[in-house]
Amino acid sequence: MHDSPAPRSRIPTSHRLQDVRYEIRGELARRARELESQGRKLIKLNIGNPGAFGFRAPAHLQEAISAHLEASDPYCHQQGLEESRLAVSAQHNRRGGCEVSPQRVFMGNGVSELIDLALRALLNPGDEVLLPSPDYPLWSAATILNGGTPVYYDCTAENAFQPDPDQIEASITPHTRALVLINPNNPSGASYDRPLLEALVRIAERHRLLLLADEIYDGILYDEGSFHPLASVAGDLPCLSFGGLSKVHRACGYRVGWGVLSGDAARVQDYHHALDLLGALRLCANVPGQWAVPAAIHGIDTISALTAPGGRLYESRRAVIEACQRSRFLSLVAPQGALYAFPGVDLDLVPGFDDHRFALELLESEGVLIVPGSSFNVPYRNHFRVTLLPEAEQMREVFQRIERALVRLAPAMQDRHVA
Repeated sequence: MHDSPAPRSRIPTSHRLQDVRYEIRGELARRARELESQGRKLIKLNIGNPGAFGFRAPAHLQEAISAHLEASDPYCHQQGLEESRLAVSAQHNRRGGCEVSPQRVFMGNGVSELIDLALRALLNPGDEVLLPSPDYPLWSAATILNGGTPVYYDCTAENAFQPDPDQIEASITPHTRALVLINPNNPSGASYDRPLLEALVRIAERHRLLLLADEIYDGILYDEGSFHPLASVAGDLPCLSFGGLSKVHRACGYRVGWGVLSGDAARVQDYHHALDLLGALRLCANVPGQWAVPAAIHGIDTISALTAPGGRLYESRRAVIEACQRSRFLSLVAPQGALYAFPGVDLDLVPGFDDHRFALELLESEGVLIVPGSSFNVPYRNHFRVTLLPEAEQMREVFQRIERALVRLAPAMQDRHVA
């Protein structure tokens, strides 16, 4: 007689995942794949992935990798190739502030990996991290997964998505460890002027906070947009600044990012050792892609022509701005930088509007994939994000479809609201 097998049970997962959200590649993206498998043609505006819209990494980056493939078989130092770190430190030092050596540079498999390592090296259970709202949701996820607690400071459309230093300081507790800035911002496209950064640095100095500066869009600016590296303002204050190849150089698939740890050597010494240990545990970053870093930093500027009037990104942004101006329902704070727009829907005209339900309806009825604004950790549900990467003509078509969907939705919402 044989014992019957024990009933199969599901493998339990980490409870920390319950509070992690990443709708950019989540439920709506899965539904989009299902529709595509049925033969539907979709316009997918959910990811800032230049290569998916016909952009190519500059030729001199490709050539740098090809020329060094034979030297790419071994692991490199856990912090990265000396050549790539030397180029990054040189760029950092040109920008001013506290000078750093290549030993203060950490190469990673994209900025995403480095954000996770940076928070893992910093946080103990219950520690708090000040994050912008809206934020890029990886920051919230990495904080939670490393035992921390996100505390959000508002960047509202009414204030052009700029942070309020007074609100930030009022949010600090004895458990606060770091202040995160995303500049230029994803998803809003806001850029921060130097007086604002100086005010935030003073707050971090008063409360002994680590500054974490996500500057992956540092070269993508439009019209009045400006970029001031946070480290150049922070001086001797500990600051970890992130950059990479994926956006400015349109090389997402290379998975090459970097972090530069600046500030007083004695204050950052232990944190530097922690980052080095974590870097060693994952052995090293992708070696072939790192050979493109010196070429990217010291080579020709290939982004400014795209963001200037007449350039592809500029004209796509113009198409979005004009479409929102014409819309009965939409408002927009014109993005000053990055690759996104973050329109809002007028709740007086569409009462009861819900960003997630609308995104699903837009996908099903109009074949357009957007990201609900609430995915970026905001308390309201009347915004959505689109990427600016398609051609201007396609952006105009997208917003015609969005307007059609809102026209259909408005009477239904008004009837429901009255009822």
